[in-house]
Parts: sequence; C-alpha cells; structure tokens
Amino acid sequence: MLEPVVNIAAYLFAPLDRLSDRRAELRAVCVSKRLKGTILLSPEGINLVLAGSRDGIDQLVSHLRSDPLLAGLDPKESVSDHQPFSRLLVKVKKEIIAFGIEGVSPGAYTSPKLPARELKKWLDEGRPLTLLDTRNDYEVRLGTFENALPIGVKHFRDFPAAVRKLPPDLKQQPIVMFCTGGIRCEKAGPFMEQEGFQQIYQLEGGILKYFEECGGDHYTGDCFVFDHRVALNPRLEETAATQCYACQQPLTIEDQQSEHYVPAVSCPFCSKSQAEQPAVTLAEREASLVAACDPLPGSAPATNERPLNVPARYDRWTLIDFLCDRHPHIAREEWLAIIGRGHLRDREGPLSADVIIRGGDRLMRLEPDTIEPEVNAAIRIVAWEDDYVVLDKPAPLPMHPCGRFHRNSMTEILSRAFPGERLTPAHRLDANTTGLVVFARSRHAAKAIQSQFERGVAGKTYLCRVAGHPAWDDTASRQPIARAPSNNGFRIVDRDTGDAAETEFRVLARCENGQSLVEAVPRTGRTNQIRVHLWDLRHPIVGDPVYLADMQLGDRQTLSPADPPMCLHAWRLSFEHGPDRECRRYETTRPAWAE
Repeated sequence: MLEPVVNIAAYLFAPLDRLSDRRAELRAVCVSKRLKGTILLSPEGINLVLAGSRDGIDQLVSHLRSDPLLAGLDPKESVSDHQPFSRLLVKVKKEIIAFGIEGVSPGAYTSPKLPARELKKWLDEGRPLTLLDTRNDYEVRLGTFENALPIGVKHFRDFPAAVRKLPPDLKQQPIVMFCTGGIRCEKAGPFMEQEGFQQIYQLEGGILKYFEECGGDHYTGDCFVFDHRVALNPRLEETAATQCYACQQPLTIEDQQSEHYVPAVSCPFCSKSQAEQPAVTLAEREASLVAACDPLPGSAPATNERPLNVPARYDRWTLIDFLCDRHPHIAREEWLAIIGRGHLRDREGPLSADVIIRGGDRLMRLEPDTIEPEVNAAIRIVAWEDDYVVLDKPAPLPMHPCGRFHRNSMTEILSRAFPGERLTPAHRLDANTTGLVVFARSRHAAKAIQSQFERGVAGKTYLCRVAGHPAWDDTASRQPIARAPSNNGFRIVDRDTGDAAETEFRVLARCENGQSLVEAVPRTGRTNQIRVHLWDLRHPIVGDPVYLADMQLGDRQTLSPADPPMCLHAWRLSFEHGPDRECRRYETTRPAWAE
C-alpha cells in the first residue's frame, strides 16, 4: 500500500530577515525530502503549502520551528493518496498575502481571533452575528457557512472597495470573518477596523481548521483549495470538484453533468452554443498540425531562453565557477564571453561573472538569433477522445523544450496547432523514439492516466531492432539505473546506488543480417530504460547514437531527420479510463524496420 501524502498549510506573520539565506536553506531541505508546493517569504513573514512524506513534512516543520521567529508556526494538515503539487517553488515577495494598504501590519496588530469550537458554540446558540466570507466569488460557489455574507470580489485586492460598499449598520454589529486558512483575514480584519467596524473577529485557522475541529456543522458544500485537489469536504478529503480549463471556474458534480460541460473546452459558465462551436473533424485537426509545422516553428531566428537552476550544493559560489563546474563541456572562456554579452541573467537583469549565487536561484541563459535543428514533425492522431488524445510520435522529435530544441518540440507544436487545448503528456518518449504517446485534455484525466504510468500499471509494449542474435528467447533485466546522468549527460547501469528498474524482453525474429527483432515490456519507467538494459545485455538498439556496440558511449543524443532511425518504437499501449475503469487499448503500425 502506498504511503499517504501529507499536505500542510501554514503562515506566520513575523519580522523576517536574511530572506535570501532562508530561501536557500528551505529549498535545500525541501529538495532533500522531496517535498513539493510553494513557500513565500517576505519581510512580514512566511506562507506555505507543501506536500510530501510524513517524515519529510515533520523534518521541515521541525527545521522551521527551530528558528525563534517561526517557533509559533501551526500547520493545518490533511492527507491525500497522491502528490497535489507538480513542483517546488520557494520565493521572496514583498508581502506573503498581497493587500497593498498602508497601516495594516498583522505582525504588529491583528483583529481578535475566534477559535473554531467557539464559533460553533455561538452558531449553536443562535447568537446574532454576521458571518463575512472574505474569499473570491469562485471559491464561495463551492461552499460556505450557512447564511454567510459573501464580500463579492473576484480578487482579494478588491476587498477594500467591497468593504466600503457594505451597509453602514454593520459597523455596530459583531462580524466574524473567515477565509480558507485564515491568512486573508489577518489583513482584512485590521482594515475593517480602520474603516469603522467596531466588533470584528476572525475565524482562527479559517475553514480548514473549522473542518478539522468541528466537521461540517453549519457549513454547506466544500472548501476550495489552491492546488490540484480543487476542493476538500468537511472530512478534509478531496472531492470530485474540478476546474474548467477554459475559464478556471471550479465545477461541482452538478456543473460537470451539464450538457455545456466539455472537458478541456468549456463549462456552463463559458460555453458557446452548438452553432458557435461546430464539431471539429479529425481531418481538420490533422490539417492544423500540418499548418503548425510549415515552416517548422524553430526555423526562424529567435531568442531562446534556457533556464539554469542552481542546486543547493553551489550555494555562495561565484557565477563563473558554478557554470564551469556544472557544465564542464563548455570552456571557461566561452562562458565569460556569454556573460560579457549580457546573456546570463536573473529576474533583475544581466549578471557579472563574479556575482555570488545562492542555492535555489533560477537563472536564464539567452541565445539570440537561434535557428533550431530540424526535426520530424509528422505527428499523426490515433485517437481524439473527450478526456485524452493518443498520438503517433515521429522521430527525431523531443517531447519537451530542452537543450537546442524549444519551438521544435512536440508540446510546443501541439500548443501552436491547438491553442484552445491544454494537452498534458501522461508519459514520455525519447526524442529518437517513435510511437504511441498519450496526452490528457483535463486535469482529472491527467491525474488518472499519469498515475498509471508512474505506478507501472499501464501496459506498454515496444518493438526494438538490436545488434546480434541473443542467446535467449526471452529474458528480463533488473539492473538498477543511475539516478542522475553522468558527466557526458547519459544514464547507465548503477548496481550500487541506482533506482530499481525492470524490463522483459522476447525475441520475435533473428534476421539474416545479424540483427534481431525484439519485443520489450518495461515494468518500471526509468529514463532510457529499454536502451540501457539492452546495451547492458550486449545487444544495443540499432541506430542508437548513445549506447553503442562493445559497451561504448556515443557523443551526441538527438539524431537529425537525415540520419538512419533509432530502431525503438512504442507499439502498443493500454490503460484504464472512465468511471467504469474500462481498459483502453491502442496499437500503431509497425515501422518499416520492424516488418
């Protein structure tokens, strides 16, 4: 059974110093414990939402509380069966919750806090009070306290103007304001007091703390949260709510049952009539793909922006020393020339060679007037379903922007061909690998399909043409694969510290030219897994530019369209989908080398 994922949300207003140092320290802890989410640091305090293992979360909280300024941090917890965040962000901001009103400083003063159980007692007794929902309208739609008054804003920055429109007689009445976790009320309360409201209370810990201590009494619906879960019920469990990809409105189950809800296209709040939204045929979509690649997006000169993330071990290094150590294949003189042209920068602008960088910094390398290498962009649509798309990927074609390929990548081509879609790859193929790949059209489809590939339960069958005639008819390789690439950028077998990997092989044919056709079924999903395992078995894939005969490694990764193909093809795919968990199976035609 998989270990549950622990989710925490916490904030604390405190006069923080050493913000850059704190950022580097926290990022290092989070990376080491594989935590994901967001941490905001500012001179006024800290605000965070994170998820990860029980041990990782506990160690991070202990690290934070070891700082006297953050000793009072009180996280709110929930659990989920998956990681709700896709990445880690640790940022320094002017405010941990944007408000922009002078004279409001929760670290110095905030309105009285009402514990969750005390509010429930007041509501049980029927005390006269106004419950003021300070959240945005789209959040309120999913649920709120019974008889609560929504402030009526689309963004929290509009809160001051909305307060000034409230009935004057509320200024003498008791008001209990609330939000998701309490942080917005820390600023909203003092502002309302400035505006003359005399009896302001804020629900301590917000709705989530109320759910934790009191359940759903006096509350109707769910609570919107700002992560992939979308909403939690009073038991702090993820619900079936989702968000419209087109307009980002949160959608209840009832909204999703509307005839106007089309995943990744529209919802009842933004849908167009049938006349306005005619059906798109497969041929029209194929034509859009062709148009997006004629000419290739990367064939015209443009400035490529290549991110450079600074690992924690390079904290306090000079920029030039970091670059030379991290990318030794580029000469020091070349890096100095790049820096001299102003092509190494952060958010503030160009950097000098001797600037001190911090672990966790995100730098950018500019490459002006770049014409990208040619790729094979003949993407073919195998299936276009309501929730996902199955495509037949050509090669060479990188899946994502990387290295020399940015505009000439599969995701970029798809975004240009289908600007109204947000296609998310459910798994990956190497740039040199051809065959079936699945893209999700909705957040829920992405979560459902991606998890099957991550857990190794989706079915994947590859065809390979390999060098030599294996002595075996079928075999399995369970050699661990290195967690990180070597200095030349390639992964190899690492029997001591590598990640567990397993691939099953079956010989389909032994050819007269000394090659063989092999079927490969990966049971895990490590980078270059099939290629590495066949190389380790002394039967490298024909045309592989990296894993060569006699256990040699090549000097380049991505082929050109003029090169002979790398003979690795994603032939068959299967995965479960829909409420009935129906098995969806797909197969593409064999390439010429596999006939």
